[in-house]
Amino acid sequence: MKLALFADIHSNLEALTACLAHARGLGADRFAFLGDHVGYGADPVAVIDLIEGHALTGAAVVLGNHDAAVLGRHDDTLNSNAQAAIAWTRAQLGARQLAFLAALPLTVRDGNVLFVHASAAAPEQWIYVTSLREAEDSMKVGDAGYIFCGHVHEQKLYYIGASGRPMPFRPVPGSPIPTGTHRRWLAIVGSAGQPRDHNNKACYALADLDRARLTFYRVPYDHSLAAQKIRAAGLPERVARRLERGA
Repeated sequence: MKLALFADIHSNLEALTACLAHARGLGADRFAFLGDHVGYGADPVAVIDLIEGHALTGAAVVLGNHDAAVLGRHDDTLNSNAQAAIAWTRAQLGARQLAFLAALPLTVRDGNVLFVHASAAAPEQWIYVTSLREAEDSMKVGDAGYIFCGHVHEQKLYYIGASGRPMPFRPVPGSPIPTGTHRRWLAIVGSAGQPRDHNNKACYALADLDRARLTFYRVPYDHSLAAQKIRAAGLPERVARRLERGA
C-alpha cells in the first residue's frame, strides 16, 4: 500500500492537483489530507469538493486550524492576512462545504498510524512541532508507530530509537527513508499549497507502509496562476507573493 500524504493545501487547487497527479504516477492507492484545506488561496470550493470526493472512497481527512476558523471557532494565532482570507473563504463556501469541514475529526487512527494536523499531544491547541520536546510530547501521547501531520509548512522527520528519545532527521526530497517498525516515527509532510522554505515547489510525502519506506517530494506546479487567482479575488498581496517566492 502506498499512502500519499497532503497537508496545508490552503485552497491552492493548482498545487493539490499537481501533487495528486505526481502521487498517482508513483502508484499511490490511498490518500490522507492532514488539515488546513482552506485559507489563503482562491479555490476553497474546488479544493474541498476534491478532498470530499477522496473521503468518500476511504481517504483519511482531519481538521486544521484554518478550517476551524472558517467554521467560526476562535483562533487568536492567525495574523491579519490569514484572518482576511478566512473571512473571504467563509463567504465563498456553501452549506455542503461547511458541513464537510464541520464533520471532520481532529485525529484519525488507523491501526498503527495516526493522522493529525498539529501536535497529537493536544490537537485542539494547534501546537507547532518545531522542537525535540514538542516532537516527544506528540509521539508520547499519540502512541502510534507512525504519526503524520502538517501545520509547520516545512518537511521534517523525527524518530525514536534505542535511546528512547526523539532524534531529528532532515529528509532529502526524492530519497526513500527506511522507516522500520522497530522505531516510532513522526513525519511533518510539508505544505502542498503554501511552502515557506524559499522553495515554491509543492510538498507532499508518500509512505510505502508494506515496505516501511517514506519519501518526501517537491512538485512544481503553476504557482503563477495560483497567485494570479489570489490577486483577482482581492486577497492580500502578501499571500500571492508567498506562493511565487516560497516564503
